[in-house]
Amino acid sequence: MEWIYLILAGLLEMGWAIGLKYTEGFSRLWPSIGTITAMIASFYFLSQALRTIPIGTGYAVWTGIGAVGTALLGMVILGESVAPFRLVSLTLIVLGMMGLKLST
Repeated sequence: MEWIYLILAGLLEMGWAIGLKYTEGFSRLWPSIGTITAMIASFYFLSQALRTIPIGTGYAVWTGIGAVGTALLGMVILGESVAPFRLVSLTLIVLGMMGLKLST
């Protein structure tokens, strides 16, 4: 169950990271409320996952899911660069997360 919590925490991290773009410096009410809610929920699920998952593994996977997911959403939603080297770099992050999972 802890890995489900960790994946959920990572997905929520993607949500609040993208949400930051729409808050315009927390000057827009509803995007700000949604972003802050996703932040709190992300930290909650991360804390639940870290009850049994080692901190180094949990934190790396949480930030990895958030980083890769946010970068991919940035490409799809915000029209950011889809350069091949960028995709290779994201693939390396995913491989690193898989290695951490397998070693835990």
